[in-house]
Amino acid sequence: MEISQAEITSAAAAESGTQELRGAEILVKCLQAESVKYIWGYPGGAVLHIYDAFYKQNTIQHVLVRHEQAAVHAADGYARATGDVGVALVTSGPGVTNAVTGIATAYMDSIPMVIITGQVPTAAIGLDAFQECDTVGITRPIVKHNFLVKDVRQLAEVMRKAFHIARTGRPGPVVVDVPKDVSFNKTAWTGYPEKVEMRSYNPVRKGHGGQIRKALQLLMAAKRPYIYTGGGVILANATAELRQLVDMLGYPCTNTLMGLGAYPASDAKFLGMLGMHGTLEANNAMQNCDVLLAVGARFDDRVIGNPKHFAQNERKIIHIDIDPSSISKRVKVDIPIVGDVKDVLTELIGMVKESGLKPDPNALAGWWDTIEGWRKRDCLRYDRANLEVIKPQYVVETLWNMTRGADTYVTSDVGQHQMWAAQYYRFDEPRRWINSGGLGTMGVGIPYAMGIKLAKPDSEVYCITGEGSVQMCIQELSTCLQYNTPIKIVSLNNRYLGMVRQWQEFDYEGRYSHSYMDALPNFVKLAEAYGHVGMLIEHPRDVEPALHEARKLKDRTVFMDFRTDPTENVFPMVKAGKGITEMVLGSEDL
Repeated sequence: MEISQAEITSAAAAESGTQELRGAEILVKCLQAESVKYIWGYPGGAVLHIYDAFYKQNTIQHVLVRHEQAAVHAADGYARATGDVGVALVTSGPGVTNAVTGIATAYMDSIPMVIITGQVPTAAIGLDAFQECDTVGITRPIVKHNFLVKDVRQLAEVMRKAFHIARTGRPGPVVVDVPKDVSFNKTAWTGYPEKVEMRSYNPVRKGHGGQIRKALQLLMAAKRPYIYTGGGVILANATAELRQLVDMLGYPCTNTLMGLGAYPASDAKFLGMLGMHGTLEANNAMQNCDVLLAVGARFDDRVIGNPKHFAQNERKIIHIDIDPSSISKRVKVDIPIVGDVKDVLTELIGMVKESGLKPDPNALAGWWDTIEGWRKRDCLRYDRANLEVIKPQYVVETLWNMTRGADTYVTSDVGQHQMWAAQYYRFDEPRRWINSGGLGTMGVGIPYAMGIKLAKPDSEVYCITGEGSVQMCIQELSTCLQYNTPIKIVSLNNRYLGMVRQWQEFDYEGRYSHSYMDALPNFVKLAEAYGHVGMLIEHPRDVEPALHEARKLKDRTVFMDFRTDPTENVFPMVKAGKGITEMVLGSEDL
């Protein structure tokens, strides 16, 4: 009688002391080896073997969301706040397509994630089976890499590679597509691979020493220096190095939307966020500096506005980034330095100390005098004296004053409320401001907050949102109740899709086409229906007491419906096609 290959494999495994495990069990062991604590997901036919394996273990907590998009967003929020790889699990077909928005969101902001997707059995791939879709094809443009695992024997190695790719170099999401038969089939488990070798993937960490020396000379000779930093500083955990360099040199510093908190907003050397809704002083310094040090930023359209306008003023640009494709992509730079931001800044700091070079004190003092002149314009002023209607800026400012000494995380959705949060909540620490920058995804706020609260149960977690964005993933209030993640939701409800309305006011002569929310739910009752606390706040005098009351309810999710001024706009603003110094500072400029 012939012996089957399976029996031979089983006998060999028994002799060597290894176990024979199903693919689903191997998958769980891989996640345990990566020290994964939480996974967000939603079950379906193609992943039931994996869910059965999760049922048999107790080291990883699975969080059952109400929509696959929220699973990826929650894992994304967790990754942004902790720096760890976020993990999500969805089924095939619509499970994958529902997750696409979350994957694209993470990809645009370079967030380390592994998304495990179910797939129909290998024999059925390409035959239009029930709940089949081409996951690899669909996700290829929005991932750092993806894998289709066709053999259970490859699963452990693929998972090792997936985590390695996700967290190294420029981070990003990696999709691992697992057919149902691969999760069911057995193979010998010999342990999680200790090393990973990929000939085609070797990200550079160490910057070129000669280029760093050139950067040093340029920085020290500058008359009007400026340090411009983005999300790459936070992703590289390089905030301590950035702060040391800025403090050593005494140069002005700005952060992008994604970089807020990398340098303390309370420090006088911080000029505020720059870009489309940046401060006058931050944007003017960007345009008028003579040497610009760009660190972990990409000169995107929301930062520099019109590239031709930006190029009008001559300046020398030093650009440090882990991703060579980001350098000179939109703006030609003079000294490119490819390498890990933390490593490069460390080397640069060492060279500054060793060289004994000092900036020109007279030139620097004159530059600061110019900057202080711009600062005196107070471009973030608003009508603080208004006692009749709640100004959205006032809500954010009040929240900041109340929580600035506390261990606080702030998430946002996308729109006017996002910009007001970035402008008026002054972040002093990294990874405390969690929002969708590159893709601009509405609906992320609650799932982000949910993921953070699991990771940081003793921290205060606020979601600043609007009545439009919050409805896109509001079903996750149910998840908040089930998994006891008591977040505080600050909804700046102006009854409009605010940013759309603002653009329609400026560029479409006030034709408010489908930007007014005509049939809003009673958010207080809706919150209560989900088992939470709801508050309606309609008067400025009630803003501070409501926030105080919500903070006291430490173990409850609280939905605060602030009825804010529907006519308020976000200023400053750089209109489309304009340069970053061509700012609208208020309604009087329109």
